[in-house]
Amino acid sequence: MRWVKRMGQTLFVLLIMLAAAGCGAMEQGEVNPYSQGDAPESVSGNKAEPCKAIIDWVDFLMINNIKYDHNYDGTKEVTAEQLGDKVGEVSYMLNEHACTDHVEKNGDAAFLPIGTVIYAMKGYKPEFRVVADNKIYEVRDNPNAATMGDLLDINGRVEKVSLESGKDGSPIGDFSEEASYEFIQELLPLSHVGFDAVYKKIKPEAGIFLRVHLQDGTSFRMVFYPKANAFTDGAFGTERLKELIMTQRELIKAAAGM
Repeated sequence: MRWVKRMGQTLFVLLIMLAAAGCGAMEQGEVNPYSQGDAPESVSGNKAEPCKAIIDWVDFLMINNIKYDHNYDGTKEVTAEQLGDKVGEVSYMLNEHACTDHVEKNGDAAFLPIGTVIYAMKGYKPEFRVVADNKIYEVRDNPNAATMGDLLDINGRVEKVSLESGKDGSPIGDFSEEASYEFIQELLPLSHVGFDAVYKKIKPEAGIFLRVHLQDGTSFRMVFYPKANAFTDGAFGTERLKELIMTQRELIKAAAGM
């Protein structure tokens, strides 16, 4: 997705941020999720009208009806040995070409030039991670994912789960080995309902930043909302999963003197 400043299609992102601000200063380990918006070019007859929107693109791509975001803070540049089969190719670059009326379609990418090859990543299902321009792109939305396990190809790959600061994203502490294992076992069977369904249930509150660390040294962030018992990845948690997260959070914060 993309975040279009001052454009109506992304007001839901701003509303989340403003609601959190209204609740007062956020604790470390608590924060609101970030999202993105939309953008494209308008054509009248044979003359393209300049896009007047101020657009901040998020580095994304879309193939096979799956949308991926560049995992910029939890991965490293991919080596040639990690490249799998070709799974797609960029056919349209949105940056400097698209405006707010653009409808995302297969072959779209925010910053990747036309012709950029998209590869599967060895060791992962392409529905979860792909590679383009030596960067890892991770699933943001997959309409065919029935469960979180379908969305996230991480079963048997997790090293640990940790808590992060909502102020600067710095690590606060790790879940215990047993709690990390149970977290994944509770998470993966959850029904994947998508972000829109979760957003309707989220009340104005700060989310809790969690990071899932994989055995290959990569990681990704998840945001959990306690009142809604929901993840922005598009799932509602079980009571046991909520209890596990909140208990580990308190233990980690106490150990950190917070």
